[in-house]
Amino acid sequence: MPTLQRCPWCGSDQLYQQYHDKVWGRPVYDSVELFAKLCLDGQQAGLSWITILRKQQSYYQAYAQFQAEKIALFTEQDCQRLMENKGIVRNKLKINSIVKNAKAYLAIEASGQAFNQYIWQFVGGKTIVNSYANLQEIPTESPESQTMSKALKKAGFSFVGPTICYAFMQAVGMVNDHITGCHVYQETVAQAKV
Repeated sequence: MPTLQRCPWCGSDQLYQQYHDKVWGRPVYDSVELFAKLCLDGQQAGLSWITILRKQQSYYQAYAQFQAEKIALFTEQDCQRLMENKGIVRNKLKINSIVKNAKAYLAIEASGQAFNQYIWQFVGGKTIVNSYANLQEIPTESPESQTMSKALKKAGFSFVGPTICYAFMQAVGMVNDHITGCHVYQETVAQAKV
């Protein structure tokens, strides 16, 4: 049986390949899922995504399934307790950032705009479908991720630089950056919100 051609970044790791095949680049519209993914992408700053992917379940357990209403109530003691949780990245700034982001998320929702609409506005409500032939062509940020980063920072989010925002946009299908030879390219293009 011939091996499937994938985007080279996922290598031979089974978890990474499964994430690539089933999750990455597929549009996400659920506000809570978008919030969770934005927080998790922020956690990878300075690390590889596979590190966070392996800890994803621990993050969901540690952060109340990413229910912003619960996270926003976390106290200094809760954050201190998280510093001892081996299942997540034990970095004080990153731990506190998820609490900060939960408060910012709730403020957006309280303003009358659903978080999913807020997030998707940065690409005009539809997926940007790229057709790159190799990894070298794919940028690490874009004008849209720069605009998103500025807006999120202004709204009170942290760990949302333009590169993190671009990785997030790729992950949640706001941008389709599967390379054209990838076995899921056509499928994800068909799924793109246009």
